[in-house]
Amino acid sequence: MKHLSYESGEGIYRIEADVLICGSDISIAICGGDTPHIGAVALASPRTSLADKEKTSASASVICVTGHKEDELARAAALKLAARFSCQTAVAAGIHIDDASEDDIKVLWKNYETVMVMIMEGLDVHLRKRQQPKTNVI
Repeated sequence: MKHLSYESGEGIYRIEADVLICGSDISIAICGGDTPHIGAVALASPRTSLADKEKTSASASVICVTGHKEDELARAAALKLAARFSCQTAVAAGIHIDDASEDDIKVLWKNYETVMVMIMEGLDVHLRKRQQPKTNVI
């Protein structure tokens, strides 16, 4: 397995992601705020797009802890990554700040989006490297 880590933000606004590349599949934990935890888990599987058979899409199943709101975040991340990399993708998410204001949520969201870009760029590099044919060096 290959392990990659990414983070964005400071203090209670820090979002961290740990990525495990498990063979051809991806498992990711995205946590942050003042109380990192697991609030929801999504598992997405790639499939042919229903709208355009030339494109890859994904379907997802989500389990959310009662009272938590990370289900849409975990689902969106899993769907995006499963479709982009055509692999099974599990995302666990847990981000919390006590009594978060709209401004707090905006900062967390911005940092989450930054981490997602880092994850996709890192996986592009790693998965492209893995798919290159090996050559014999004389």
